[in-house]
Amino acid sequence: MRNGPVRFWAGWLLVAATAALCFPLMPDDTLAARIYVNAVGLSSVAAMIIGIRRHRPEHWRVWALFATGLAVFIAGDITYDVTELRLGEYPYPSWADVLYLCAYPLLFTALAKLGRGHGDRDWGGIIDAAVISTGIGLVYWVFVIGPTLGDVAAPPLERLVTIAYPLSDVLLTTATARLLTRPENRTTSLRLMGVGAAIMLTGDLFYTTMSATAEYTGGLVESGFLVAYACWGAAALHPSMRQRPDTALAAHRIGKGRLAVLAMFTLIAPGLLFLQGFTDAAAIAWGPLGIGAVALFLLVVLRMWDLVQQLRTQATRLGDLAMHDTLTGLANRRAFEERLAAAVAAGAPSVLLLDLNGFKAVNDRFGHAVGDDLLAAVGRRIGAELPEGAVAARMGGDEFAVLLPGPCPDHCEDLAVRLRAAIHRPIRAGGQDLLVGASIGIADGGDPVEILRRADVAMYAAKADGGRHRRYDGDLDDRAGEEARLGAELRTALDAGEFHLVYQPIVELPYGNVVAVESLVRWWNPERGYVGPDVFIPVAERTGLIVELGEWILRTACRQYAQWWRQGVAPHRFGVNVSARQLAEPGFVDLVAAVLAETGVHPARLVVEVTETAVFGGGAAVRAVRELTELGVEIALDDFGTGHSSLGLLQTLPVRVLKVDKSFVENVTMAGRHAVIATSLIQVANGLGLVAVAEGVETAEQAAELYRIGYRRAQGYHFGRPAMAQLTTAEQVAA
Repeated sequence: MRNGPVRFWAGWLLVAATAALCFPLMPDDTLAARIYVNAVGLSSVAAMIIGIRRHRPEHWRVWALFATGLAVFIAGDITYDVTELRLGEYPYPSWADVLYLCAYPLLFTALAKLGRGHGDRDWGGIIDAAVISTGIGLVYWVFVIGPTLGDVAAPPLERLVTIAYPLSDVLLTTATARLLTRPENRTTSLRLMGVGAAIMLTGDLFYTTMSATAEYTGGLVESGFLVAYACWGAAALHPSMRQRPDTALAAHRIGKGRLAVLAMFTLIAPGLLFLQGFTDAAAIAWGPLGIGAVALFLLVVLRMWDLVQQLRTQATRLGDLAMHDTLTGLANRRAFEERLAAAVAAGAPSVLLLDLNGFKAVNDRFGHAVGDDLLAAVGRRIGAELPEGAVAARMGGDEFAVLLPGPCPDHCEDLAVRLRAAIHRPIRAGGQDLLVGASIGIADGGDPVEILRRADVAMYAAKADGGRHRRYDGDLDDRAGEEARLGAELRTALDAGEFHLVYQPIVELPYGNVVAVESLVRWWNPERGYVGPDVFIPVAERTGLIVELGEWILRTACRQYAQWWRQGVAPHRFGVNVSARQLAEPGFVDLVAAVLAETGVHPARLVVEVTETAVFGGGAAVRAVRELTELGVEIALDDFGTGHSSLGLLQTLPVRVLKVDKSFVENVTMAGRHAVIATSLIQVANGLGLVAVAEGVETAEQAAELYRIGYRRAQGYHFGRPAMAQLTTAEQVAA
């Protein structure tokens, strides 16, 4: 069905154009030839009517007007043929000429309306059309209009009709040139209309000039008229005729093709002068050629002036674009840095640097279009909170900045509070009510580069503090330097083999049989000594080293489990923690599959532990979790109950294991909210057919109470501390 309309118009064009091109094979001036010509013409009118009825364009009246003009023109052909067949000659002028001349205004009006397009008026295109029309007018004047006006022996009516034809052609040329030169009119339908009109006008030019010199014999010229009819019929049949083009005006430019055409028509005046000079120097039409040459010269000057104006407009527009962010309408980084440099030269400005919290999750979950809408809305809210004289900019991605022209600590703090409150309100974007936050760093003092650096340091400190606002101080540099050093040492530690894994058992209640182990990474640095995961894991996340470290953990744990399996002491399953950064990494699932295949571990033995925060945003992380499940790997939701939307995640994720956070376990023996929550969570797990593991069990009383309320899996120091593989006995890991 989709290809039906395409085949229909293309098939029509092929058949009609073939028939048109075969016309010269017909015998000249015979009844069959006349019927052949008029049949092609009438079929083109019928094709236009069918196209209008089939596609029902919104501007159908314009198409109907053109079809009417074509029908009147064909009626002129039929009248001409009937008159010639009845009388044996063609009286001039006759009723056929009345029909021809009545058809031209209809065709011109329709083409002018079709070529008008929408948007700004394109003066350059209008001037180009005037150049083409002036050149054609000169040709007609030299070969038709001038000689006709000079032939005083001819009857006035005959001369008037003879002059009316070329004038109508010049008028039609203007509409056709405008149709072909306007950038909006690049649909297949309008291109066919313009090409058909251009072919017809070319045929008219040959017909008129050759008739004036008694050299016209039909043939190829008549065939050209029929090709024009075929193009018009195909234009109406093409689906693109449904709507008038409504695109923005394209960039003002003159391509090589247009430049060549304009140059050719501009040279018509000197070309005609040389032609007449070689053929009959005494008959040179000095007056018309001189006027035409001056007109063309003035049009060229006007076109150059128009181009200069366009270049100025574009230069201004490009200058604005170069200094503004097109998505939010705020200043961009370049403009902000220039304004900051000027403000530093004039005084001591303050800068607020904002980074959105949760934007990546929105982008991953709802797509970049919704993310762009969100950024635009945030930009508007920031702009609405600016005090007088302040400048807001989008620095790139989801990072914004505000410049205050003078040092104003109190104003900075107040503005930061207002900005965070404004951004935190629900934002409607892409049909979604979205919530994001902002981390804001405040800085002043120093040169522009130093101010931005300090604001950046303060902003990251605010993000680490949970997404608030933070003013720069020297301690932040010390902390940032320490983190940078720690990041470098992490890289060295991974290369030097300073990391090792420990394994903590997960047991079955009430007897304490080991059913699984959790793999945990540890770092012993020769200079720092033991470095806790709570210290180096966040740094590894921020530096991206967690991806490489996570691959090492996965491969090491799989190799250890394979060794236990060969020794006959392997637990049922082993768990590996995976971060949000790893889940979002392209090819992570392929990596897991490759490591399992390399070590010979069955996918069902591996449990990938993820936190609620890692998968809350959806997108790539959720896709990775689902693909892991399809691979046969089990998914455990770690620290369950402390994340964003635990119950909602259970409906969207293929989770098998819930690891209940230790904060709900440590007070389970006491009456209170934690005991109630622990009870509710095991009921939820049982109701969904999931396995619940109580984390952080440290006493026998806790274990007994957990068993009483329904827990059958537990993990904690009461059952065993994390230990290295060689220190783990067969009894600890045996199923």
